[in-house]
Amino acid sequence: MAEKNWHVGSTLPIAVQAVVCLAGAVAPARAFALSDSFAAPGDLAKLDPNVIWEVLIAGIVVCAFLAAIALWIHSSLRRTRRLQLRRNAFVSSAMNNLNQGVVMTDAQRRVIFCNDRYLEIYGLARSDIRANMDGSELLELRRKRGVLDGASDVEFYEKAASTNGLITELPGGRAILVKFFVLPNGGSVATHLDVSEQRRLSQQLASTKQFLETVLDNVPACVAAKNIEDGCYIFANTAYERFWGFSRDHVVGKNARELFAPVSAASIEASDRAALNSPVGQFRNEFEVERGGERRMVASIRIAVRNENNRPGFLLLVFEDITDRRSLSQELESTKKFLELVVDNIPVALIVEQVKDGRYLLANRSAETILNRRREEATGLTAADIFNPKEAKLIIARDEAAIKKRGMITEEHPISTKDGLRLFLTRRATVLSDAGEPQYLIKTHEDVTDRRQTESRMAHMAYHDGLTDLPNRAAFLQALTQMIEACEGTSEEFAVLCVDLDGLKEVNDVFGHALGDKLLVEVAHRLQDAARGGVVARLSGDEFGLIIDGRQPEAGMALARQLGEAVAREFQIDGRAVRAGATTGMSIFPHNGADGASLLANAGAALFRAKQKSRGTISLYQPEMDHQIRDRRVLHQDLSMAIKNGELSLAFQPQGVAGDSVAESEIIGFEALARWQHPVRGQVSPAEFIPIAEESGLIVEMGEWILREACREAASWPIPLQVAVNLSPAQFMHGDVVGLVHSILIETGLAPGRLELEITEGVLIEDFDRGLALLRRLKALGVRISMDDFGSGYSSLSYLQAFPFDKIKIDRAFIINLGRNPQSAAIVRAVIDLGHGLEMSIIAEGVETVDQLAFLAKEGCDGVQGYLLGKPLPIGKYAGLVGRTEVMELALKTG
Repeated sequence: MAEKNWHVGSTLPIAVQAVVCLAGAVAPARAFALSDSFAAPGDLAKLDPNVIWEVLIAGIVVCAFLAAIALWIHSSLRRTRRLQLRRNAFVSSAMNNLNQGVVMTDAQRRVIFCNDRYLEIYGLARSDIRANMDGSELLELRRKRGVLDGASDVEFYEKAASTNGLITELPGGRAILVKFFVLPNGGSVATHLDVSEQRRLSQQLASTKQFLETVLDNVPACVAAKNIEDGCYIFANTAYERFWGFSRDHVVGKNARELFAPVSAASIEASDRAALNSPVGQFRNEFEVERGGERRMVASIRIAVRNENNRPGFLLLVFEDITDRRSLSQELESTKKFLELVVDNIPVALIVEQVKDGRYLLANRSAETILNRRREEATGLTAADIFNPKEAKLIIARDEAAIKKRGMITEEHPISTKDGLRLFLTRRATVLSDAGEPQYLIKTHEDVTDRRQTESRMAHMAYHDGLTDLPNRAAFLQALTQMIEACEGTSEEFAVLCVDLDGLKEVNDVFGHALGDKLLVEVAHRLQDAARGGVVARLSGDEFGLIIDGRQPEAGMALARQLGEAVAREFQIDGRAVRAGATTGMSIFPHNGADGASLLANAGAALFRAKQKSRGTISLYQPEMDHQIRDRRVLHQDLSMAIKNGELSLAFQPQGVAGDSVAESEIIGFEALARWQHPVRGQVSPAEFIPIAEESGLIVEMGEWILREACREAASWPIPLQVAVNLSPAQFMHGDVVGLVHSILIETGLAPGRLELEITEGVLIEDFDRGLALLRRLKALGVRISMDDFGSGYSSLSYLQAFPFDKIKIDRAFIINLGRNPQSAAIVRAVIDLGHGLEMSIIAEGVETVDQLAFLAKEGCDGVQGYLLGKPLPIGKYAGLVGRTEVMELALKTG
């Protein structure tokens, strides 16, 4: 401003001087022109010298004036140039000191300015910017220097000219924000700002924000924030959403009255106002809200968060549902009272003693028996105050021993009570303080008189049968061991008898298990009477064991006959006449075994042989019996391997409609039967290996294989005939037979209605209720249930009444005698009428003659099965019947 003022002051005197000089020059000249003495040039000599001097002076003045003007103009130009230079230097200094790089170009895109910050950002030197360099050349220079990414020139300028500008990434992780502006004169200005720190701070801020939101979102308490001006929510965490059942998007932007019931909204707004009006800026309270038709109690804290001007910015609220906690507190109080009630009423005497002075702090009601006074009266007293000196001394000594041990001491001792002398189990336990020193002694006194008597009875039961009170197998083996020890090294002999009670199963089936149990008790008494003091034991359900000394085998055989005669006599039980028998196997020490297990096993082998002969026989162990038992065991092992190695196969026997002839008996299905081709023995009869499988439990695994293979085979038949599969009672007793059938049907794809499961009454005899429930679940799958071997048992009629079987299968024993035995015909006729009356179909097995077929057809039997229709053969032999293209070979019997 001073320079400008100086300019204005210096211009005025020069102008005045010029005007004065010009006036001085013009005045004489004018005077000279007006002078009458003006003459021609030739007359200059005649001029007045004064005039000449005036002219000269005027010329000099004019020249001085012109020179002054020229000097003034030159001075003005120099001052203007210096001012322009100063301005340029100022602008250049300002531009060079900016925190962002600047590049300016003219209308021809030539670089006319580039500040130092631009060169610093991109690592360029001033010498790198040559004269008349245009914008494209400058970009190419940056590319060569590695400070420009792969964007083309057009992309660079388009993005830089956008509102957000262009961010270029430089080596070292720096980020440059470029903005490009076009000037009205056609030139341009580009700014280059290093935003690395801003980006880092922005990312850090975003990360911090996300972290805080995540923390708040995972806080188990409900957290929300409100705008103070309008009361609208601006944040809500997951717990808040979960409590109210609203999504966050539904909550944000709305106030309490838009979200909640009027009563709840009023309570919330009142709490908000209390927090804003609080001098400490926060407010805690508990209030009820309505949520989904139920009222919940919440504990809330509201904090008015202030901004940098110390004015409330927003309201932060945190609350939690304390409904359950309040209920829990009430429950705890109730529990405390309950525990006090329980402690006071437990049947065990409880006493708590303070260690430091031995005073009783607590005693329950049961302790009154020992303290001989009311428990309230015992509080604060010591053992010396309550018991006589002798008892007190003993009690204190035991208490001190427990305190010294700092553990549990248990002992039993008799105590005299009003009920007499009782046996008490006393436990003393020391409770330590925080410092690790004994603080309390807890004593319990439990009356174990009855328990010890029960344990004595249990010890007796461990070695005695619960029904007959005879020694059990464990006790019998102990007695055997004692007899062996007594006879070893001497010539003494004794016999071991295994007696099987014949007819027990029939008694159970006909009269029920209760009467069967009474029969066992009566048999036990008769065996004891016959043994005359000898050892008699119950080894299993219907098997008894005896030991008899004396000369053998005479003494043993004589006792066995006596036992048979004793058991054969009629029993009178509950007004019913019951008959039974005894089958006996016998082994002799030391000839048939040197230890108890061997003697008992060999007697069992002899019993097995006797039962094979006939009921009521007596069998003495023979060495060859070992070979038979060993052979059965080998066959059992081979069968187990056969199941694993796939040596079993299936044969299928056709079942047809009962027609007057074979030709009229349409085939409606097949029964799947297991066959075993042994690699050494050849074809093993089912009558030989099926009982072994039943006894050993292999029938479960084998039955699963038969069921799966039969269903898989039947599912492949083009003609959807039925397939019947036998299920063993063992499969019902072990494993999930319903789940197995269901999974196999799904696995093979066989329709449930095509599968018929044949069961015997043994399924229901073992456990009637469980068996009946399993049959109902199987029927619910859609499969058909058939009663097999009907007529061979004793309870079939009651089972038909209990369960709606789909089919009854008449046992072959009745079919064989048709035409020869009128009773068989009457039974078959009655069964057919019975089945139809119960809406059950009837099928007869074992049909081998045309006459039998004709009889069954005439009587209305629904189906037949037997050699007359076809033998059990591989399904390939019946290919035509199941719809396959192979030639069928059907073997028929004509009687």
